Amino acid sequence: MDPDDAREPVETVGPIEFLSVAFIGNQFRGEILPELERLKIEGIVRIIDLLLVRKDSTGAVMVTTASDLDWDEAVELGSYLGGLAAVAAVGPAGLERGSMAGAAQLADGHFFDDDDLFRVTQTLPENMSAALVLFEHLWAKPLYEAVARAGGVTLGKDWLAPEEVFTPARLAAHNRPLEPGQS
Repeated sequence: MDPDDAREPVETVGPIEFLSVAFIGNQFRGEILPELERLKIEGIVRIIDLLLVRKDSTGAVMVTTASDLDWDEAVELGSYLGGLAAVAAVGPAGLERGSMAGAAQLADGHFFDDDDLFRVTQTLPENMSAALVLFEHLWAKPLYEAVARAGGVTLGKDWLAPEEVFTPARLAAHNRPLEPGQS
């Protein structure tokens, strides 16, 4: 790392989300990229990797990739994530090897590889597009750091669609007739 570089090494990372979406008919309205750019400018998300595959009605494929990471950031993030994964899998002895493997994985600036591209192009029907996005939620990073400083341990984290908040069983449990005298 260049000693004049003002960036600090990766010490914490916000939650990383993998999102895959499909677009039937390849009909885009130009809404997604401006919104993604707004989120990036406002420091809400950072795109670690994006893979967009478009298959037209004749089966011809167009591929677009993007990342917000420059080479140094990609290698640092890959090293950090690879080290974390190795420690989780095999303990502290795996840190160095995992760090090197993670740095190598992201050294080209992309998480998604030729195998991912092959799987998407093989499963994608004609006249359809798919996007795979791996992004970091920068907005949540201070909260995660505060929890860590307070000695908190994450027990779980899930993204729920609004229709998933209440399960049928939970709704049924609260939909009992009122007992006499209750209001």
